[in-house]
Amino acid sequence: MARTVTTVVRRGGAGRRSGTIPVVPLAVLDSLDPPVVLRRAVAADVAPVVALLAADQLGAGRESHADDDLAPYLSAFAEIDADPSQLLVVAETPEIPVAGTLQLSIIPGLSRRGASRAQIEAVRVHADLRGRGLGEAMIRWTVDEARRRGCRLVQLTTDKSRTDAHRFYERLGFTASHEGMKLSLDR
Repeated sequence: MARTVTTVVRRGGAGRRSGTIPVVPLAVLDSLDPPVVLRRAVAADVAPVVALLAADQLGAGRESHADDDLAPYLSAFAEIDADPSQLLVVAETPEIPVAGTLQLSIIPGLSRRGASRAQIEAVRVHADLRGRGLGEAMIRWTVDEARRRGCRLVQLTTDKSRTDAHRFYERLGFTASHEGMKLSLDR
C-alpha cells in the first residue's frame, strides 16, 4: 500500500514545499498508540535523523546537524540508499515525522557455514517518545526483517557507558558475548 508524503523544508523560519515523495511503509506498528509507521528513509529525512544522532551525550560531540553542514551525511545517505544490503529506517508518527531511526546492514560471511548476519546501528528514539515501547518495537521488527533476509545472527554494539541500553538489549534477548574494539581513522 503506497502513500504519499509531502515534505516541508524549513530554513530561516520560512517553510516551502520540497516535493512529493512516494513512500511505501515497511511496517505499521499498530500495537503502539498512536500507531507508528516504519519506512525506508528518504533524503529529506537526513537532517532530522542527524538531529536524533546528535541529541545524546555521545552524539553531541561527534555529529553536526546544521543545515549548512549536511553534505557528508547526504553523501553517506546516497551510498546507503543505493546498497541493497543497507536499510536506513525511520519511524514516523503523526506528530513527529522522524520519531526514531536505525540502520540495518546485511553482512555475508564465511563463518557459521556461510551465514549472513545483520548489524544494527545508530538506534535512536526521539526524547518525547522514549519509554513508550517504540525502541523495542523497532528492534523486534528489525530482528524479524533480518530473519526474512536469511540472516542467522543479529549483532549490535552499544557504547560501554550506555548501561540503560545494555539492559534494554539484554531484555530483548541479546547477550554481551564479545568485546568490541574500534580504531578511529580520523585525522
